[in-house]
Amino acid sequence: MTGSAPQARGTGTPSTGPPSTGTPSFADAIEAATGQRPAQVIPLSGGCIGEIYKVELEDGARLVAKVSAAGGLAIEGFMLGYLKMHSELPVPAVLHGADRLLLLEYIETAGGLTPSAEAHAAELLAALHGISAESFGFEGDTVIGTLAQPNPWTPSWRDFFRDQRLRTMGRTALDRGNLIRATFARLEKLCARIEEFIDEPAAPALIHGDVWGGNVLTRDGRIAAFVDPAIYYAHPEIELAFSTLFSTFGQAFFDRYQELRPIAPGFFEVRRDIYNLYPLLVHAALFGGQYPDAVHRTLARYV
Repeated sequence: MTGSAPQARGTGTPSTGPPSTGTPSFADAIEAATGQRPAQVIPLSGGCIGEIYKVELEDGARLVAKVSAAGGLAIEGFMLGYLKMHSELPVPAVLHGADRLLLLEYIETAGGLTPSAEAHAAELLAALHGISAESFGFEGDTVIGTLAQPNPWTPSWRDFFRDQRLRTMGRTALDRGNLIRATFARLEKLCARIEEFIDEPAAPALIHGDVWGGNVLTRDGRIAAFVDPAIYYAHPEIELAFSTLFSTFGQAFFDRYQELRPIAPGFFEVRRDIYNLYPLLVHAALFGGQYPDAVHRTLARYV
């Protein structure tokens, strides 16, 4: 999510004291997990679920600490671990994964998303999308930002996307007062006609689930890591669509992806915007602002 990713970059202002987490001493928690106390703590940008810090230990080793007084970090650690175990997608190693403290491998970064980095991202995501399951969903619920993603195993992608993504997140945005009832009613009209707009894929695909620029770390023209996943088994087009919502990737990415996994006709013309209703609803639920209007404008094109 926009503003939700740990930016594992060496920026920020050194802190002489530990952050306040609502938990026992931050330094004590780091020491219990690593055997060393933090020598320096540097705030990093990003963080929707919790606050993020670059931590240098007494022996000079560096790691990223994500802390949250409200909890909810264990599932993020689980998702990173799942990707590490089941795919070749580069993600930071989880050094400690608890509900209020997540310690991650520090990833060195340099440079931005150049065309060569975009092509590398296409290769990595195409390989990820080659990992399949018998149904759509996941073995348990996951999260996107601070919001739950229900993932009951579902044989039909259309049914899953309609019920577990559009309707569920639309209801969340409505209940939070960030979506008006008229827009939700229009969303229901689209859900009733979902088979007119999206296809059933040949097989479910494992997706990262939250591919925006802040969650893609680069180093010297290559992808260093993907962070902050929101994984489940889906139609891979929903991942491709989300990558265009905030202009994460451009033509170099899609040219290379198309070579590896051809994209069916009609994606850019129709299905991309249908799929991007989901992240727009997520943003509407989380932030309000311009996003409810963006949801309404998209729906108005179709129903």
